[in-house]
Amino acid sequence: MWDPPLEHPLRRMFAGLTEHAFFAHLGVADPPLIDYLSGLLTRFVHYDEVYRLRGAMGQPLTELAEMVIEAERLPAGGRTQTEYYRHIGDFALFWTGLFPEALERLRSRVCKDAMVSYTAQGKRGYLMTSRMEEQQQHDAEAELFRRLSEQFEICAIGLRKVREEMHELPTPPGGIIR
Repeated sequence: MWDPPLEHPLRRMFAGLTEHAFFAHLGVADPPLIDYLSGLLTRFVHYDEVYRLRGAMGQPLTELAEMVIEAERLPAGGRTQTEYYRHIGDFALFWTGLFPEALERLRSRVCKDAMVSYTAQGKRGYLMTSRMEEQQQHDAEAELFRRLSEQFEICAIGLRKVREEMHELPTPPGGIIR
């Protein structure tokens, strides 16, 4: 998993945008939650990170339904199963929050994800992660993932605000493609 240092420019940018969106627009002042979400945005800049889970044959899992099926096949309580459920929550929140229009288009396609509730599966993924972290006595992590599950919809709205604020950023000299 790509996890850049706190000083990395992208991480700092996402941290500022996330903190502002959640505090100014939603009144949510939860530093661990905001740090997690800004880290998620930073990690998911890389395509390989978004689709990092692999199936039994080593192929990347690109649909949420496939990720859930694969997670259920793994031995219970293992680190890998915890990582799968965490990624399910992250993947669902990323798409629900930043690209809800893509999920709407999914419903018109013939694929497994056409009938999947990203919100329900994201909440479940974080709840399962919370329970597994609790069993391993990682209390702070368990609490964070429990809040992500309970506040999934608010987090998705907050990520939409981050997206809006990203579009309002001035283009730096030399430009970037948005």
